[in-house]
Amino acid sequence: MQTSGNTILITGGTSGIGRALAERFHAQGNQVIIAGRRHAMIDEIIAANPGMAGFALNIDDPADIARAAQAIIAAHPSLNVLINNAGIMRFEDATAARDLSDAEGMITSNLLGPIRMIDALIDHLKTRVNPAIVNVTSGLAFVPLLSTPTYNATKAALHSYTLALRALLAGRVEVIELAPPAVQTDLTPGQATREGYLPLGDFIDEVMGLFAQTPTPAEINVERVQFLRRAEIEGRLDQAIAAINAH
Repeated sequence: MQTSGNTILITGGTSGIGRALAERFHAQGNQVIIAGRRHAMIDEIIAANPGMAGFALNIDDPADIARAAQAIIAAHPSLNVLINNAGIMRFEDATAARDLSDAEGMITSNLLGPIRMIDALIDHLKTRVNPAIVNVTSGLAFVPLLSTPTYNATKAALHSYTLALRALLAGRVEVIELAPPAVQTDLTPGQATREGYLPLGDFIDEVMGLFAQTPTPAEINVERVQFLRRAEIEGRLDQAIAAINAH
């Protein structure tokens, strides 16, 4: 994936990792388009980053995804990179019957959302120069946090989908996975200041360094996430599950 001269759409681009990626790619000379639900935040970020563009998008609504995709392609026909970053994380107790609305919401946002975004844009992306799809998963795709079983499952499913898509699109569209560790963002209450989590700025510094490698790694895995990513490969999955759930 080239690091400048792209037209990049980032879903969930109004906060956390999405906003940080948007601002870094914008600073590197890319046309960046952020998409999210919060109109006020879109306006604020665009005002702070002249030249950036923004579109309202409800990642849970298939009709809105189709509408937004058509509008973005019409306004930015040079679009060649999609970063699927939008998602939600909810804590659950899976040991007893419960209201499954949070589980259903995470499946819709975290798994169906990226699949639908890819479907809406894939025919266009295949016509562009240096096209790429970046799916943001999680270290929890590889080692589960027991308090977020559905979240883990959505990210594991997106990891698998990304593997298949990479093989299917080989030679036509580059497919990259970005799997963050625990990062200080507002993904869950109190997470932005949680001790032991990787500061967002440090995470993005390392991520951008990995994107700058030639060739771009198929998986953008910062050093902090390797404990999770390699747990099963190295035969220490049970120990890793115990370690991340000890707190």
